[in-house]
Amino acid sequence: MNSARISELLKTRPKTSFYWGVYAASTQEGVMSDLGVAVAKKLAKRAVDRNCLKRMIRELVWAAQAKTLNQDVVVKLKKPIGRETRGRLRKKEKEILRSQISGLI
Repeated sequence: MNSARISELLKTRPKTSFYWGVYAASTQEGVMSDLGVAVAKKLAKRAVDRNCLKRMIRELVWAAQAKTLNQDVVVKLKKPIGRETRGRLRKKEKEILRSQISGLI
Protein backbone atom coordinates (compact mmCIF):
# COMPACT_ATOMS: atom_id res chain seq x y z
CA MET A 1 0.00 0.00 0.00
CA ASN A 2 1.46 3.37 -0.95
CA SER A 3 1.84 6.24 1.52
CA ALA A 4 -0.83 8.38 -0.15
CA ARG A 5 -3.44 5.64 0.35
CA ILE A 6 -2.33 5.12 3.97
CA SER A 7 -2.62 8.83 4.78
CA GLU A 8 -6.01 8.86 3.07
CA LEU A 9 -7.19 6.00 5.29
CA LEU A 10 -5.78 7.59 8.45
CA LYS A 11 -8.05 10.59 7.85
CA THR A 12 -11.13 8.37 8.17
CA ARG A 13 -12.73 7.56 11.50
CA PRO A 14 -11.22 4.39 13.03
CA LYS A 15 -12.81 1.47 14.80
CA THR A 16 -10.97 1.41 18.11
CA SER A 17 -10.32 -0.69 21.16
CA PHE A 18 -8.03 0.01 24.12
CA TYR A 19 -4.87 -0.95 22.22
CA TRP A 20 -5.75 -0.72 18.53
CA GLY A 21 -7.09 1.57 15.87
CA VAL A 22 -8.37 0.00 12.66
CA TYR A 23 -8.90 2.26 9.67
CA ALA A 24 -10.83 0.76 6.77
CA ALA A 25 -12.23 2.00 3.47
CA SER A 26 -13.73 0.20 0.52
CA THR A 27 -11.56 -0.64 -2.46
CA GLN A 28 -12.18 0.25 -6.06
CA GLU A 29 -13.80 -2.25 -8.42
CA GLY A 30 -11.37 -4.87 -9.71
CA VAL A 31 -8.58 -3.89 -7.32
CA MET A 32 -7.37 -6.27 -4.62
CA SER A 33 -7.77 -5.10 -1.03
CA ASP A 34 -4.58 -4.05 0.75
CA LEU A 35 -3.19 -4.01 4.29
CA GLY A 36 -0.98 -1.61 6.24
CA VAL A 37 0.35 -2.33 9.75
CA ALA A 38 1.88 0.25 12.10
CA VAL A 39 3.54 -0.97 15.30
CA ALA A 40 5.82 1.79 16.59
CA LYS A 41 9.13 1.08 18.30
CA LYS A 42 8.10 3.35 21.18
CA LEU A 43 5.04 1.20 21.87
CA ALA A 44 6.61 -2.25 21.44
CA LYS A 45 10.27 -2.08 22.42
CA ARG A 46 11.44 -5.53 21.36
CA ALA A 47 11.71 -6.34 17.65
CA VAL A 48 10.56 -9.89 18.38
CA ASP A 49 7.29 -8.55 19.81
CA ARG A 50 6.74 -6.10 16.96
CA ASN A 51 7.25 -8.84 14.39
CA CYS A 52 4.97 -11.20 16.30
CA LEU A 53 2.22 -8.56 16.44
CA LYS A 54 2.56 -7.79 12.74
CA ARG A 55 2.38 -11.47 11.84
CA MET A 56 -0.70 -11.93 14.02
CA ILE A 57 -2.43 -8.90 12.45
CA ARG A 58 -1.62 -10.09 8.92
CA GLU A 59 -3.07 -13.53 9.60
CA LEU A 60 -6.29 -12.14 11.08
CA VAL A 61 -6.87 -9.52 8.38
CA TRP A 62 -6.06 -11.88 5.50
CA ALA A 63 -8.47 -14.46 6.90
CA ALA A 64 -11.18 -11.78 7.17
CA GLN A 65 -10.45 -10.48 3.67
CA ALA A 66 -10.69 -13.98 2.24
CA LYS A 67 -14.12 -14.51 3.82
CA THR A 68 -16.08 -11.25 3.79
CA LEU A 69 -13.91 -8.17 4.15
CA ASN A 70 -13.20 -6.46 0.83
CA GLN A 71 -11.61 -3.27 2.12
CA ASP A 72 -8.26 -1.59 2.40
CA VAL A 73 -7.20 -1.77 6.04
CA VAL A 74 -4.60 0.03 8.17
CA VAL A 75 -4.07 -1.32 11.70
CA LYS A 76 -2.24 0.92 14.17
CA LEU A 77 -1.09 0.22 17.73
CA LYS A 78 -2.18 3.03 20.08
CA LYS A 79 -0.94 2.04 23.57
CA PRO A 80 2.36 0.51 24.73
CA ILE A 81 2.41 -3.21 25.41
CA GLY A 82 4.07 -5.10 28.25
CA ARG A 83 3.84 -2.53 31.03
CA GLU A 84 3.60 -5.21 33.74
CA THR A 85 6.17 -7.51 32.11
CA ARG A 86 9.07 -5.10 31.53
CA GLY A 87 8.19 -4.45 27.90
CA ARG A 88 7.86 -8.09 26.88
CA LEU A 89 4.81 -9.49 25.17
CA ARG A 90 3.54 -12.50 27.11
CA LYS A 91 1.03 -15.17 26.10
CA LYS A 92 -1.83 -13.73 28.16
CA GLU A 93 -1.43 -10.25 26.67
CA LYS A 94 -1.01 -11.70 23.19
CA GLU A 95 -4.36 -13.51 23.50
CA ILE A 96 -6.04 -10.28 24.64
CA LEU A 97 -4.59 -8.38 21.67
CA ARG A 98 -5.67 -11.14 19.27
CA SER A 99 -9.25 -11.07 20.56
CA GLN A 100 -9.39 -7.26 20.32
CA ILE A 101 -8.17 -7.27 16.71
CA SER A 102 -10.57 -10.03 15.66
CA GLY A 103 -13.40 -8.12 17.35
CA LEU A 104 -12.60 -4.96 15.37
CA ILE A 105 -12.30 -6.65 11.97
